[in-house]
Parts: sequence; structure tokens; C-alpha cells
Amino acid sequence: MTTISASANLDHIFMLRALLESCGIAAQVPDEFSAQAQPYLFANATTVRLQVEDEDAETARAILRQHGHDPVA
Repeated sequence: MTTISASANLDHIFMLRALLESCGIAAQVPDEFSAQAQPYLFANATTVRLQVEDEDAETARAILRQHGHDPVA
């Protein structure tokens, strides 16, 4: 799995995941349940990651850029 985006804003990550899934790319938020159960841990510097399969990473980054989002390099 490759991390293509990270944010302290869980809703933003969910929106990006929905965007990728609407384009046919499966995406996962490995920190999803921790961020929901203990949001105070993610309120400062900790970020929630958005990940895709390694072979989908470049396509996913291109989709994010196309929609005005800066992917993680």
C-alpha cells in the first residue's frame, strides 16, 4: 500500500477516498477507526493517511491533482 494523501481532517480524507473510489480506485484509510474513536490524538500533528494499492498510486495522484488536491509524493 502507498500513502497518497494525509490530513488531520478526517472528513477531507473521506472526501478524497470517495473521489478515488468513484474513479474505480480502491482506497483505504488505515487510521479511520482510531481517528474516530480518539479524535484528540489526531487534533495536533498526527495525520490520517489515505492509501491505495502500489500499482494504483500514480493514477490516484494524477486524479487528486486533476481535482486540485496535492498528493503526498
